[in-house]
Amino acid sequence: MSTVILESVLTCPNCGHAQQKTMPTDACLFYYECPACHTLLRPKPGDCCVFCSFGSVPCPPIQQQRGCCA
Repeated sequence: MSTVILESVLTCPNCGHAQQKTMPTDACLFYYECPACHTLLRPKPGDCCVFCSFGSVPCPPIQQQRGCCA
């Protein structure tokens, strides 16, 4: 059983701003507003949350499904 990583760097596809965020373990984050350009990020089709679409690490439930941490 692998360790779940809770820190991910969200990168805005609009302006490139990157910010480290702690991922929730009990819910998906569907929306995230970029603090630099105020673009509202939403998951890409097929992804469950913004961390899976724009994060450096997928969300905890996906990490557990894959049995990995990246």
